[in-house]
Amino acid sequence: MMNSDKKFAFLVLGIPLVGLVYCGLGITAMASSMTIRTHPIVSGAIFILIPLGIAAFTWIRASAKAYKK
Repeated sequence: MMNSDKKFAFLVLGIPLVGLVYCGLGITAMASSMTIRTHPIVSGAIFILIPLGIAAFTWIRASAKAYKK
C-alpha cells in the first residue's frame, strides 16, 4: 500500500502529467485521423466520457470501500 507522501506526490505531479499526455494524444488523433475530423461530436463525446468514466468508477469504488468500513 502507498504511504501518504507517495499518494500526495502522485496527486500533485502524476495526475496533471497524465492529463497533459491524454490531451496531447487527443490533439494528435484529431490532427491525423480523417474519421475523427469527420465525426467531431461523437469523437469529442468519447474523448470526454473516458476520463469521466474512470473518475466515476474510482469515486464509486472508494465510496463503497469507505461504506464497508
